[in-house]
Amino acid sequence: MKTRLTELLGIEAPIICGGMMRIGTAELAAAASNAGALGVMTALTYPTPQALMEAIERCQSLTDKPFGVNLTVGVVATEINYDEYVEVICRSGVKTVETAGRSPEPFMERFNEAGIKVIHKCVAVRHALKAERIGVAAVSIDGFECAGHPGEEDVTGLVLIPAAANTLSVPIVASGGIADGRGLAAALALGADGINMGTRFMVTEEADIHHNIKQSIVDMAETQTSLIFRSFRNTARVYTNDVARKVSEIEAAGGDFSEVHGLVSGDKQTEAWQSGNIDAGMVTVGMCGGLIKDIPNCKQLIETLVSDAETIIDQRLAKMTSA
Repeated sequence: MKTRLTELLGIEAPIICGGMMRIGTAELAAAASNAGALGVMTALTYPTPQALMEAIERCQSLTDKPFGVNLTVGVVATEINYDEYVEVICRSGVKTVETAGRSPEPFMERFNEAGIKVIHKCVAVRHALKAERIGVAAVSIDGFECAGHPGEEDVTGLVLIPAAANTLSVPIVASGGIADGRGLAAALALGADGINMGTRFMVTEEADIHHNIKQSIVDMAETQTSLIFRSFRNTARVYTNDVARKVSEIEAAGGDFSEVHGLVSGDKQTEAWQSGNIDAGMVTVGMCGGLIKDIPNCKQLIETLVSDAETIIDQRLAKMTSA
């Protein structure tokens, strides 16, 4: 498939394996890139800039295809020297960076000097327009269905994607609620140039999380997510487990973030990923988990998505308009 996104990034399929904290490893990124998508490592998965450099070098040894690095700016309750991470990325030879959280504006000059294309994740059209003005190469627009942080405006992808397409000139990446070829075809029809998937790539053979977590997502319904942190204006969509229910109770009682921090810490999340105990920590997952029914490898996933999308576009939709 050829779109503005595949041309921009030099990839075969208009699909990005989005950055995921503690899951966006060199190995998963390389597998996604080798399958024809854009794999994305997550910088803050690695505790130090030096560890990130070593991971980038490992990814470069595993693939000769383009891959990117995610840098989420403004992580809550965490002290991070972003300048050092940016310096590592700029020296690494990586040519694509996915930014999220706060604006990447403070780093744009350095990224541009290094010849790096920036894709900024946004949850509102006004944020996307600001990102375009500061010179990003593309915008990832995240609908309300997405895992992680959907923002506070609760606009679904069905509205948000075409709203962005109406106003932006840079390529648009649709994110949130997409797990199969139907989602890819729909996103292209709505005006996007490609898709970003997180939850779907979590449930692949190469994702370094326990099989029980993957199976829990395969078994879940689309209604089995919760919105937490709403009272803190930092809404997150997560799997409905014991932790999500407890956090919701504390918020409903008027508790502050200090009362939930221990429940949702990175260490607790890592425990869930590694032990397979779905109730051990906060498990970030999107509503599209309800559409996931298998655990393929990345190559099988990309081939199936593209094939199914092409069938929908070339056969099902084409027949509807034929004489």
